Amino acid sequence: MAQNILDFFAKRHSFYMLNDNIPFSYEDISHWVEENLKLYPSPFNSQSARLILLSGENHKKLWDITLQKLLPLTNDTKVQALKNKMTQFAQAYGTVLFYIDTKVVQSLKDKFPLYASNFDNWSYQANAILQFMIWTTLANHSIGANLQHYNPVIDADVQKAFDVPSDWVLVAQMPFGGIVSTPEAHAVEDIKKSLVIK
Repeated sequence: MAQNILDFFAKRHSFYMLNDNIPFSYEDISHWVEENLKLYPSPFNSQSARLILLSGENHKKLWDITLQKLLPLTNDTKVQALKNKMTQFAQAYGTVLFYIDTKVVQSLKDKFPLYASNFDNWSYQANAILQFMIWTTLANHSIGANLQHYNPVIDADVQKAFDVPSDWVLVAQMPFGGIVSTPEAHAVEDIKKSLVIK
């Protein structure tokens, strides 16, 4: 009997305490990411999502860039907390950078003008689905991850550091690695407030 898909979803949490100790290779991780890219749904099968998979020194470089960009914007009383947070992320195994290729989105707007106002939103929705899929895939291999959004503060520096095409827009950053500690389960709002059944 196939495992209930909800069991797979239930393993996905925001794990913040991570290290670089995972029982898988970089090739394993990249293979899973590639498979997710083949499977995620997108409007008109546009496949506008783009990913950069960072590990090793490139992964650490990302979080140093983020720290340096945020320090001038941070209240003095919160500098140490910021440094601690960036160190946490840097200690993980790697990071997935999620992008949207704006050339693809613009081509859809040109081809389907009736829906032009929707394509930006739809591309973000598709990207979010891909984020969830990769996050769930990692979780079900006992790899922790969390999702960060330091864009647009870091965009230009990250683009330069990793030779990112100018048409790609950064959407999210997902550090991942070995699980050091498991957070408490998050509270769930009364479902009756969120679900209407008629």
